[in-house]
Amino acid sequence: MTSYRFPESLRETLRSALPADTSLHGEAPQAEHLYLPAIHAKALNPNNMLVQGIPGSGKSFWYAALQSAELRNLLGKAAGFPKQCIVTTGFSEQPPGAHFPGKSSLIKLLDDYDAWRIWQAVIFQQVMGELAPPEFSTLSGWADRIEWLSHHPEQLEQSLYECDQRLQLQGAMHLVLFDALDRSADDWHKMNALLRGLLQMILDFRPYRAIRLKVFVRPDQLEDAAVISFPDAAKVMAQKVTLEWLRRDLYGLLWQYLANAEHGGELFREGATECVPGITWQQVNEAWRVPEAMRSEESIQRQVFHAITGPWMGRDKRRGFPYTWLPNHLADSRSEVSPRSFLAALRKAAEDSPRPQQETALHFESIKRGVQEASRIRVQEIEQDYPWIRTLLAPLEGKSVPADMADIHEKWRDSGALEALQQGIDADAVRLPPLHIDEGPDGVLHDLVALGLMERLKDGRINLPDVYRVGYGLRRKGGVKPVKS
Repeated sequence: MTSYRFPESLRETLRSALPADTSLHGEAPQAEHLYLPAIHAKALNPNNMLVQGIPGSGKSFWYAALQSAELRNLLGKAAGFPKQCIVTTGFSEQPPGAHFPGKSSLIKLLDDYDAWRIWQAVIFQQVMGELAPPEFSTLSGWADRIEWLSHHPEQLEQSLYECDQRLQLQGAMHLVLFDALDRSADDWHKMNALLRGLLQMILDFRPYRAIRLKVFVRPDQLEDAAVISFPDAAKVMAQKVTLEWLRRDLYGLLWQYLANAEHGGELFREGATECVPGITWQQVNEAWRVPEAMRSEESIQRQVFHAITGPWMGRDKRRGFPYTWLPNHLADSRSEVSPRSFLAALRKAAEDSPRPQQETALHFESIKRGVQEASRIRVQEIEQDYPWIRTLLAPLEGKSVPADMADIHEKWRDSGALEALQQGIDADAVRLPPLHIDEGPDGVLHDLVALGLMERLKDGRINLPDVYRVGYGLRRKGGVKPVKS
């Protein structure tokens, strides 16, 4: 244990190193920001073809990273990739061009074809490329390609078999990525059908050795029994891997950003070494890698973080400890923390004005301000995927939690929230509405709990975790002050 404290100038390093916008918009991440938690290495392994994660957990980050040969080489053996790997896209939120059918095309194709037939044509086109049979290559429309494959099953199977053999002989692999499948349809019925068909294709491609799919989904997309109602679906679900962020992984990611900061990176590395004598920093392809002890040992992480923040979230230990306080206040009701929220909170804390006689790089009051900003961003993110949530939570602004369910019912009744939501659904103006709205207030409560926005306490009252409570303007005695609308 050392008494080292980082200088005030580290606050500028935090400001400049941590991203203001963690969304990549389809662009590959920078190599120096590539941090691979163990569970994510398992998720990226090509043999694990179904990956689920909450919004902000890293699905689109890894989707973008896997398309970069440089980043795949950095991930290397840890993620199970061979040196030669071809990566293509079967669906994403990016404009499809001629590579795969977009949302409008998928919806039209569903009128005439099973979803697995559609995905079969997409995957065949991606994998075979210029080596597809000439009769197939000359077709320009997806319906024609589906028709051709359905009438030529032997050529389809033989072509894929030869492709798989060829890739194996070359020591290579072809990986087809599927991301942002919630953008593939506006209603649950069609999206469930598309996802069900894609899961069937995962099953069909398991016997191949060098052709692999990687399907990124949200947990709620797998909730409907219809999605997994096909023979041997259990085999697909058994290989599902969840993108989780343990507390030590969040701090490991923070060290990765700070160690590679253009301004102050050396200051952080030297300070961390003062805190933890004996650790060694190494560069791989010009990117500093976090020493193993700072990745995996929470007692060491705590020591380094408290050298930035001080040991307490107040004047003494009764208010908690920054190392545990911050992730605890950014967790949803399932105890899951988005790395976006974690980094956003620390960046905002670093932007906050220093207090008089402040002795640490970050003040505990600034960390609370950071939670407010992270909550505001988290609310924006969740509403991008579930726009209907605001209709239900906006009427609760100003209310204190935990609260009786009857009080929440009353707020929804007085505001007409459920009626407004139902009218929007009837007018096809609500994309992917709550699954259980037909069951009334208890049904939408079930959906909000499943998404991690609410939790039912043992005494029956309803609570909101701070990461949503603060952003939606609800109060809690002694808690972080809500964001003003």
